Amino acid sequence: MSEAQNQNPAESQNKLSADDIFTQRINKVNELQSAGIRPFGKRYDNAILTAQARTLFVPESTELVKVRVAGRLTSMRLMGKSIFADVKDSSGRMQIYVQKDHLSEEAFKQFKKLDIGDIVGIDGELFITRMGELTIKVSDYELLSKSLRPLPEKWHGLTDVEQRYRQRYLDLIGNEDANKVFKQRFAIVRELRKYLEEKGFIEVETPMLQAIPGGAAAKPFKTRYEALDCDMFMRIAPELYLKRLLVGGFEKVFEMNRNFRNEGMSRRHNPEFTMMEIYQAYGDCSTMMELIEDMITTVALKVFGTLEIKHPGDKVINLQRPWRRATYRELILEKMGADWFQLSRDQKAEKAKALGLYIDAQFTDGEITHEVYEKTIEQTLIQPTFVTRLPAELVPLAKKCEDDPTVVDVYELEINGQEISPGYSELNDPIEQRKRFEEQAKLTGKSAEEICKTIDEDFLTAMEHGMPPAGGLGLGIDRLIMLLTGSESIRDVILFPHLRPRSQG
Repeated sequence: MSEAQNQNPAESQNKLSADDIFTQRINKVNELQSAGIRPFGKRYDNAILTAQARTLFVPESTELVKVRVAGRLTSMRLMGKSIFADVKDSSGRMQIYVQKDHLSEEAFKQFKKLDIGDIVGIDGELFITRMGELTIKVSDYELLSKSLRPLPEKWHGLTDVEQRYRQRYLDLIGNEDANKVFKQRFAIVRELRKYLEEKGFIEVETPMLQAIPGGAAAKPFKTRYEALDCDMFMRIAPELYLKRLLVGGFEKVFEMNRNFRNEGMSRRHNPEFTMMEIYQAYGDCSTMMELIEDMITTVALKVFGTLEIKHPGDKVINLQRPWRRATYRELILEKMGADWFQLSRDQKAEKAKALGLYIDAQFTDGEITHEVYEKTIEQTLIQPTFVTRLPAELVPLAKKCEDDPTVVDVYELEINGQEISPGYSELNDPIEQRKRFEEQAKLTGKSAEEICKTIDEDFLTAMEHGMPPAGGLGLGIDRLIMLLTGSESIRDVILFPHLRPRSQG
């Protein structure tokens, strides 16, 4: 007997092992082929989405409305000479009604042998059942693809979180919330591009394979370029190439780019991630703050219709403008006391340890202070906050503030306890840029020869031809999606997040 031939086919599937079901369905494939039926179908023209089909029905009209749809069978309810089933496509679900009198005896018999998960094409007429549900009365159907494996959890979706990430396709089939988040992601990205294009920015592309990884402090993924007989690196940031375009006269550019950093994975980090970087000639840090604030609020209103974003635990993030602005120094003093910057290095270390922080014996004054910021302050900044005037040693590609050369004219936009976007008044002095590159490289303990290999001479040569003053920013797309959709893990907003191979436990 077919596993679908009962009142609830999903229940009978659960009584069989996965191997038994697979074997049973392989046998069905052979039966179909013997009967001259193609189990993996062909093209199916002129089908419309079920959501569109719903709009065609006019309750007051007596005119019959014929429709053609295609999708996956998600349930079957056998009732003797008739069958009610559900078909799901990318726009939603629709009920279909199969009656023996409306099909040939063989066609009705074959339909009863279909399984949940099969993909079918349906022709029929729209009508309202006695229960008031819009339904398609099937006049013809076609098997487009036979499902060889059962779908999970009676259509309640995957309950194993790791399996959701490993088999995202099953998560998307059975989990409406996951579907919704990814559709919102695509809408957000579309609106970001639209916003920038309307502001006169052009979208560009820069290399993902780079001879010298630059634009950020991170460990790169290394590969080998056999044709050039040299080592290459997956980019950690596109910044230095985008600035070359400023030199070349492209005054307002952005790139939606994939970056790769060979570092840890966590709820907020994935080694492969999406970043948008934006550069505007003749702007500065303030220009970028105005841009990012307007862009995020505009996109939130267009996609979600609100600036109040709900997160689990009754948390509400309010994007209403203007957003708070606070200097790095102010936030440190609020947390650690008005005398913090007058304390000795050892006194700072003791106060930081009292907060439960690990302070390495080699940490400098500045590193202790930044450890305090990252571990005890950043996570408390839930509502949008621009943190400005960061220590110069933290940001080697930004201009120093004119009134205090120990800090740079930058912001870090913190929302929901994590950095969403950094922005700078970009350094355009090639002499100072070379000096900062060298100082940064020396901190790693590299030899003079090794330092030369890590400095991007072509970028410095470009700057020496004259780079206009500019503002620049980065926007973490995955983190922005987490923020706007109320998602708590980066894996919930990346279709195929990286996971440890199963063999490694």
